[in-house]
Amino acid sequence: MFGFSEEQIAGFGLSFGVGAFMLYMVFIIGQLAWESKAGKFGTFVLFLALGLGMLGFAAKVVIQWLIEK
Repeated sequence: MFGFSEEQIAGFGLSFGVGAFMLYMVFIIGQLAWESKAGKFGTFVLFLALGLGMLGFAAKVVIQWLIEK
């Protein structure tokens, strides 16, 4: 499709698609904190607990990049 291989399209979707999804999840966590009136500490705990999964995924990508290099 448009001169790209399936592997290139999948790589693009994985990097930018998942990145966009992660930014959307940050918005959802912020909205959850705002609607629940969590306060500063509650908001911090929400971002810490729910954001650790995203941090793990980002760390996996960085580690894979370092190993392949």
